[in-house]
Amino acid sequence: MKTRSVAVALAGLTLAGALTACAPLTGPASSDPPSPGGSAASDSASPRPSSTSTPTPTPTVASAALPKDCKAILSAGVLAQLGSTPLNSPVYGPSGVQADGSLICIWADPNADTTNVTTKITRKYRGEALDMLNGLVKTDGFSCYTPDRGTRCEKEWPDPKYPVTDGRTLFWRDDVLIDTTYSNLAPNGYTSSIVASIFGS
Repeated sequence: MKTRSVAVALAGLTLAGALTACAPLTGPASSDPPSPGGSAASDSASPRPSSTSTPTPTPTVASAALPKDCKAILSAGVLAQLGSTPLNSPVYGPSGVQADGSLICIWADPNADTTNVTTKITRKYRGEALDMLNGLVKTDGFSCYTPDRGTRCEKEWPDPKYPVTDGRTLFWRDDVLIDTTYSNLAPNGYTSSIVASIFGS
């Protein structure tokens, strides 16, 4: 993918919107969180993003609805991988549907030291999303690219205390931000399952 500045990207998006009215962007087909081993969880053949990519969220026509159920947004295959991992234990604080309509899903066993995956699905409008994702690229070394007509940014790092991999994956589209952090738990197809549930494709 060719790296572009934010200003150029915004100008191009404005022009493209006037001429083609939301033509889908091309890019890797997968939206899965990276596996603890450091490769894409379900599509290892897809080209990986460059660490210098600049996030450019696509123009939106209408905001997508926020989901209400942590299990309903995951496929049967992903749920099977999560197995008996408890969902939304009160030990971890607020979860489920929040007062602002956002959804917090925490898959974690209170008896485990580090194995967990937490996803927050919130309303995030284009300008704010662009600023946030650009900040992650510039200051935290995230890599971004544009699968599934949205923008995805990701990064992995060694857990500072345990011999496992931690990471964060963000996906933005149609004013919805899917923000997942994980430690030693990255089910194959996790993010793509949520994307398909919310956006239909």
